This record gives sequence, structure tokens and C-alpha cells, in this order.
Amino acid sequence: MPITTLRDQHVLITGGSSGIGLALAREAAAAGARVSLVARDPAKLAAAREAVRAAAPGAADVVTAPADVAVEAEVLAALQAAERTHGPVDILITSAGVARPGYFEEVPVAVFERTMAVNYFGTLYPLKAVVPAMRQRGRGAVVLISSGAGLFGLFGYTPYAPSKFALRGLAEALRAELHGTGVGITIVYPPDTDTPQLAEENRTKPVETRALTAGGGLWTADAVARATLAAVQRGRFAVTPGFQLTALAWLHSILAPVLHWSFNRVARKARAQAAK
Repeated sequence: MPITTLRDQHVLITGGSSGIGLALAREAAAAGARVSLVARDPAKLAAAREAVRAAAPGAADVVTAPADVAVEAEVLAALQAAERTHGPVDILITSAGVARPGYFEEVPVAVFERTMAVNYFGTLYPLKAVVPAMRQRGRGAVVLISSGAGLFGLFGYTPYAPSKFALRGLAEALRAELHGTGVGITIVYPPDTDTPQLAEENRTKPVETRALTAGGGLWTADAVARATLAAVQRGRFAVTPGFQLTALAWLHSILAPVLHWSFNRVARKARAQAAK
């Protein structure tokens, strides 16, 4: 049966120590969920635990498990540690991700490899670990955090966009396989969101990319988290916060020629201004 409430559900979040992942943890705990957080940095995890406790003082204790999601053995160990305390995972949210924008010819191959390892395989490993048990129980939900760059390949995101496109393919194929099993699947395409990750991206973002993303607005992590958890409880597949991403998701093939023309024009203007 679909999950329609977060109360007393074990919600495990990768990338849960900051940004959208931490916002999801606070919202889930406040709704009565048992929360587990997975991330690489033990110090950030400890701070995240206190932030979640502060948001939901009466909630169950928050489990934290350090792991690099690009390493399958570490992911499995973290999942086992979380389940020893909170029981089987009811809702898995894969929010861990990295992005390093730049001009294609200047970005080292190692960045492409690491980006795919974290964003794609860092999602695949926990999914492979929890989905079989969810199917056996006949209930559960998995949430993949993609990106607006998973709907349209944007200038400057040659390492990042393919990894987020890959999540779209994985989610759509898995949705077909899970249909009728009681296991829900949701994929989220956030726009630019005010997080530490975005601040890090801005350090290497080409001027053309800055110009292209300037008109898209800036969402808060809390707003993305609320939209995501509401979608999970309603059994929605795709979450596209904001009008622009919703239109892009629905009309991608129709809009693509116009978008290519428009984006090329903006990039040319930004490049010319930067050269002055």
C-alpha cells in the first residue's frame, strides 16, 4: 500500500547533512518520522542531527552514519547501522550529489568520473539495497533528487547534466517495474536552490552559465523539501518546483528548438560582455 503519512516511518536520507537533504530531514522529523542521515563528514552529520532535533524536539532519535555514497560497501554498512536502530527503511531519499561546472575542455576527466560515481551510482547503490525488501513487504517509497539540469543540458554542466539525466532514465524504468507492487517512486527536479552546494558551484560557474540561470529565481531548501514530501504522500512521480521547470518537463521536445536558440543568444551576449 502507498505511504500516505510520514508518522512513524523510517526515512533514510543520503546527503542529509546539508542543503535539501537536511531540509527534508527536518520536515520529516517534524511530521513524526524516524530519521536516518548518511553523509561523508562526521562533524557535519553531528551538526545536522542537532538541527533535526531542534526542529522536532519530541521526535525519535536521529541516526547518523558516515559513508561515501560512491562506495557500495560504505553505503551498505550505513544502511545496516540505520536499520538496526529504526528498522527497515520505509522511505529512501537519495539527495547526495556533487556539481562542478566549467568549460568542457577545462574540466578534468576525473571530475566527470566522480560526478557520475556520486550522483548516479550513489543513488543506485542504496536503491539496490532497499527496493527488494520494499517489494517483498508490498510497501515503501524511494525518492531520487535529480535537478533541473536533468531535464535540459545546460551550458557549463557537461559533467553534471548527464549524471542527472541518468537518474531520470533510472526512475522511469524503475517506475515501470514497480507498478502495482505498493512501492512508490518519485523523482525531483529542483531549480537553483539556496544551499552550500550552489555556493560551491558558483566558484567555477562560467559567465554564460551565470547569465542563463539568473532568470530562473532561487528556491529555498525548505520549499523544495515540502514540495517533495507532499508529492511522496500523494504518490506523484515527478516533482518540478516552479512554473518554468513544470513547463519544461511537459513540453521539453516542443520547447527544445526555441530553448537552444534562446540559450545560445544569452550565452553569446554574456561572453561578449565578459570579454570587454
